[in-house]
Amino acid sequence: MSKSSFEEVLAEKGELIYTNVGDSMYPLIQPRDLLVIKRPELPLKRLDIPLYKRDSGQYVLHRIIKVRKDDYLICGDNRVGVESGITDRHIIGVLTEIIRDGETISVYSPKKRLYAHVYSDFMPIKRVIFRLKYVFRKR
Repeated sequence: MSKSSFEEVLAEKGELIYTNVGDSMYPLIQPRDLLVIKRPELPLKRLDIPLYKRDSGQYVLHRIIKVRKDDYLICGDNRVGVESGITDRHIIGVLTEIIRDGETISVYSPKKRLYAHVYSDFMPIKRVIFRLKYVFRKR
């Protein structure tokens, strides 16, 4: 399936399943995971994981760390840079489940919600950890 048909599939079927690419949401999303994206119920909430399309045309799947009046602050779990300016018009769908090795994992399970709180509530600690990883990787 081409990326250009994400919106079409969601509009037609209400659900999109595709294979993960990239590591920005690691360790929640791992290589070769299948991602189940559903039509969004807008506005989204903090900790939701939207599939959105940047103005550049690039598709991104990151977590909402803060809902503001006019936009969302969004960041990948494996990133420290926060993106702003993402609005409801950018949102295509929202991640609901991950299929890994034949097992379906809800991103709304208590275990995954706790994980989401840790990753988003401790952003300053996350930044320190990422900097330390960078320093030690250079040695």
